[in-house]
Amino acid sequence: MAASVPLDEGKAVRSGEALDVPAVDAWLKAQVPSLVGTPEVTQYTGGASNWTYRLKYENRDLILRRPPAGTKAKSAHDMSREYTVQQALKPAYPVVPTMVGLCQDPAVLGTEFYVMERIPGLIPRKHLPRGLDLDKARTRQLCLNVIDKLIALHGVDAQAVGLTSLGKGPGYPQRQISGWSDRYEKARTWNVPRMKYVRDWLSAHVPQDIATCVIHNDWRFDNVVLSPEDPTEVIGVLDWEMATLGDPLMDLGNTLAYWVHADDNRVLRATRRQPTDLPGMLRREEVVAYYLERTGLKPANWTFYEVYGVFRLAVIVQQIYYRYHHKQTRNPSFKNYWLLANYLAFRCRQLIKKAGG
Repeated sequence: MAASVPLDEGKAVRSGEALDVPAVDAWLKAQVPSLVGTPEVTQYTGGASNWTYRLKYENRDLILRRPPAGTKAKSAHDMSREYTVQQALKPAYPVVPTMVGLCQDPAVLGTEFYVMERIPGLIPRKHLPRGLDLDKARTRQLCLNVIDKLIALHGVDAQAVGLTSLGKGPGYPQRQISGWSDRYEKARTWNVPRMKYVRDWLSAHVPQDIATCVIHNDWRFDNVVLSPEDPTEVIGVLDWEMATLGDPLMDLGNTLAYWVHADDNRVLRATRRQPTDLPGMLRREEVVAYYLERTGLKPANWTFYEVYGVFRLAVIVQQIYYRYHHKQTRNPSFKNYWLLANYLAFRCRQLIKKAGG
């Protein structure tokens, strides 16, 4: 059905972000002697904060991930952690990419990096890939399959795969509210609200952990890979940079913060970056109902998780704007992010009000 739809491909490497191909090639061939030829190198430009390259050998198709140049905070771009999480998850969660090698020797590229197998497929971003037309029933099936993969991740036995040290134990919701509240204070500029009401409400309604499991923490449609043969089937899940052990409903709340309907207001529609507006996609309330039915979880106050997801997104947006405001980046697309932070603060208040305050 999707034979004419182009697979997700890399583009020309951005200026100033070129790889030292001979150094990478020599290191890789020491790990994988069967590699043939010199790799054709392209770069993926969307989404993740880390730099991602495709290394196309004559007999192998690989992906290299590394931090941006000049990265100081190892915790923000921890290649070893990202590699280890995926390697541990792979036997229990097959849609994780296959790891090939981790380089911790700064002599090769000046930073840690890892290499994994490329998963050839389709990646839905703001729109479905060009040429891919799904009817309402198949769009619904795609939506359910994406949610089912999140449910399957939350069902992985962290102890069995050796990931119990990934988190900090009970108290995840409280740590998240405290942490994101502090980050907002540090990133606040004069043109955004203090969000004291929202932060106080979240602090007053923090639940106990409803469960503890492996969570992705950035679950969106543009982090899944779809099968070219059946574009409703998820064959890969990418970008494990923020994965940890935590509360599964916090993960779901984060996901819904990006979920935009076709009949949402104009401002919210302008934030859409995934195809959740298509006929057949579940609405936010349907996603929650489906997830809770399949997992058997029964939150006392779902609104907390939804408000948390939107608040967290507001902080992320404001952190980006803070860098623009203080001329740490000149990317013009960040110029009006303060308006989005204001809107997300308003949306938090509306969700609280709708739930009865």
